[in-house]
Amino acid sequence: MLVDSPPEQRADPVSAPPARRALRAVGLLVSVLILLVVVTASIAVGAKQLSVGEVWHGLFQSSGTYGDVVVDDRISRTVLGLLAGAALGLAGAVLQALTRNPLADPGLLGINAGASAAVVTAITFFGVTSLSGYVWFAFLGAAGVGALVWFLGGSRGATPVRLALAGTAISAALYGYLQAVMIMDNAALNKMRFWTVGSLSSATDATIRQVLPFLVVGMVLALALARPLNAMEMGDDTARALGANLNRTRVLAMLAATVLCGAATAACGPIVFVGLMVPHVVRSFTGPDLRWILPYAAVLSPVLLLGADVLGRLVARPSELQVGIVTALLGGPVFIILVRRRRTAQL
Repeated sequence: MLVDSPPEQRADPVSAPPARRALRAVGLLVSVLILLVVVTASIAVGAKQLSVGEVWHGLFQSSGTYGDVVVDDRISRTVLGLLAGAALGLAGAVLQALTRNPLADPGLLGINAGASAAVVTAITFFGVTSLSGYVWFAFLGAAGVGALVWFLGGSRGATPVRLALAGTAISAALYGYLQAVMIMDNAALNKMRFWTVGSLSSATDATIRQVLPFLVVGMVLALALARPLNAMEMGDDTARALGANLNRTRVLAMLAATVLCGAATAACGPIVFVGLMVPHVVRSFTGPDLRWILPYAAVLSPVLLLGADVLGRLVARPSELQVGIVTALLGGPVFIILVRRRRTAQL
């Protein structure tokens, strides 16, 4: 469902009264406070019960005890959740603006499929077994598919519709390849089963260090694209009149989304609905201005991801549900509600 209404029917995304801008600023501050609460819960609460003293000791006086080790693991898990959540939220917001589809997500352009196909190839044909090895293959797969989508979508003549169609076609082909390889190779199936669910439980300092440079570059680039993407929201002709370089903006937007989603998927596996739900919900109270949508998405997406991770640790104690399962269970009904609301609004 692509949205490409005529320029004269689109509201100016940057015009807002001072009172509304003040309300947005207050809302962003509240969102940061909520994020701090969820981060605290992610460190203090989990499948393994720890006392307040053990959590405190693990944070500030680590000495290698069982509680200290658990807290150290949770800190790495929380940091990765913060980074991956922000990356997925920003990627989703950028892609929704790029494709003019408020229900788009990183999977629309085949980025998740590219990462998954690269990982199963690494396992089956190159014997890669470690998460550190998956990271690089997944990132290269995501980047390769992003470039292919851009080429098939028309390169400099790319339009939102062409990009979406190219991404959908490539995703279908890659998921077919992925299923075929896993059916023929039981070892690949067993190793891929955990990664494809999407999880933060394997987070390590080494993984974070590997993906951090890509995430930082992608986040900075995405935030810097707020103004030109705002101009494109008003239509190509209006954007050109405002001085926006459409081709450059589309290239950089594709690059930012690919880097962000590729790095997050490489570290955690494909996690669905975060990049779709949060930017879409945020838009309902920030309006279409990406200068607000992007910061809100960067703050509230980790809230959703870490909140789902904590919930998964609590509902299945002493085991846990992987965060990818929880976000899918939460995201399915929410997506149906969003689609129904949008359909009702159009009637």
